[in-house]
Amino acid sequence: MNYLLRRLGFYLIAALLAIVINFFLPRMMAGDPVDVMLAGFDTSSLTPEAIDQLREAFGFIDAPLPEQFATYVSNLLKGNFGVSVARYPTKVVDILGVALRWTLLMTGTALILTFSVGVLLGIQAAWKRGGFVDTYVLPFGAIMGAIPYFWVALIALYVFALQLGWFPLGRAEASGIPADWTNPNYVMGVVYHLALPVLTLLIAGFRSWMMGMRNNMVAVIAQDYITMAIAKGLPDRRIKYQYAARNAILPSLTGFALALGFLLGGSLLTEVVFSYPGVGLTLLNAVNTRDYPVMQGIFLILTLMVLLANFIADSLYILLDPRTRS
Repeated sequence: MNYLLRRLGFYLIAALLAIVINFFLPRMMAGDPVDVMLAGFDTSSLTPEAIDQLREAFGFIDAPLPEQFATYVSNLLKGNFGVSVARYPTKVVDILGVALRWTLLMTGTALILTFSVGVLLGIQAAWKRGGFVDTYVLPFGAIMGAIPYFWVALIALYVFALQLGWFPLGRAEASGIPADWTNPNYVMGVVYHLALPVLTLLIAGFRSWMMGMRNNMVAVIAQDYITMAIAKGLPDRRIKYQYAARNAILPSLTGFALALGFLLGGSLLTEVVFSYPGVGLTLLNAVNTRDYPVMQGIFLILTLMVLLANFIADSLYILLDPRTRS
C-alpha cells in the first residue's frame, strides 16, 4: 500500500507538471488563437473591445499569469477546455467527445482483439513448439509486423474496399441513417465501417503480443513446478492455462495496461487512411489549422491517460503477483 501511495503521489506531481506545460506552451508562441483565427479576415470592422472579448473566450485574459493559471485550472475542473479556433464557436469538449467516442470504439476493439489473439497464439506456440502455430503463424506475424502499417492499410483499402467493394472506403457510420444506437441498421453500419480498420490493426499488431507471450511461456514451462505438475499427471489444459499461462501473462498484462494509456491517442495512420473521425485525425486537422485549444485538449487528455495507465499497471502487477508486495 505504501508503494502505491508513493506512486500515486509521483503521478499526481507529473499530472500537475503536464497541466502547467499545457498552460504555458500556447503563451510562449507568437501571437495567440485570436490572431490565428483573424489572420485571414478583414478586421477593420472589429472594435478592440470585441477582440478582447474573443481573447477572453479563448482564456487569454488581460491579467497576471498566476491569475490566468488559476482561471485555466478552474475551467479544467469544470470540463471547460475552451472553444475551437477552426470551428468557432464549437466547444473543444464537444469536438473531443465525438472524436474520443470513435477512437475508443476502433482502437479499443482492435487492442482487445490483438491482445487476446496474440496471447492465445503465444500460449499455443510455446506449448507445442515446432507445431503449426509456432512454425507458420509466428513467421507470418513477423513478416506483417515488418511491413510498414500504412502500406498494409492502403493495400487492404484498395483491394477489399475499392476493387472488391466488400467494405466502405471511409467514414465511421453509414450516411443517411440517424445516429441512434438502438437502431439495428445504424449499429450494423458502424460495425461495417469498423471491420476493415480493426482487421488491418489485428494483422499488423498481433505478432508482438504473440512473441512476448511465447517467450514468457517458454521460460515458465522450464520451471520446476511445471515439471512437478506434469509428473503428477495433471491434465495438459490445466497445466497450460492455470499453471503456466497464469504466471507468463503478467508482463503482457502490464504492457496491456500501458497500451490502454495510449488508446485515446488513436491510430493516426489508420484514421488518416480510412478517414476515420477519431482523435488522431482530429489532432492532424488541428495541427494543419493551428487550432491551439483543440491541440491543448488532446495533449492534456493523452498525458493524463498515460499516467493513469501507468498507475493501473503498477496496481495490477502487485495484485496479480504476490511476490512483488514485499
